[in-house]
Order: sequence, then C-alpha cells, then structure tokens
Amino acid sequence: MQAEILHLQSNVQIIDAIVHLCITSNIEIETAASLIKSNPVIKSRVQAEAEDLNFIKRGARLPF
Repeated sequence: MQAEILHLQSNVQIIDAIVHLCITSNIEIETAASLIKSNPVIKSRVQAEAEDLNFIKRGARLPF
C-alpha cells in the first residue's frame, strides 16, 4: 500500500500517511477505513499507533 511506502520513506506516522493519501487522491476516509479493515497487517499498525498516541484505549498486549 502506498501509505506504508510514504510512512517508511518520509518518517511520517501511518495514520498521517493514510490521511495524506486520501486528500491527494480524493478518496473519502470511510473508503480508506474499509480497505484498512480488510488488511490485518495495516489494521494492526494503525491500531498500535493509535494506542501509542492515546487515540483509543489500549487493548490487551503481550509485554514484548
């Protein structure tokens, strides 16, 4: 996904990369959300970042 490439190349958070791509590509955030839900790898990265930024409550995690 292009958001991962932007995230890795520009050192931008994955959430910001997704929003940037939605804005530049004229894609609604809801459409991107449905794509993220169908990809477990990106979904877990977005969830981990959101937890780190205190956007959502932390879920149960193993301590490693």
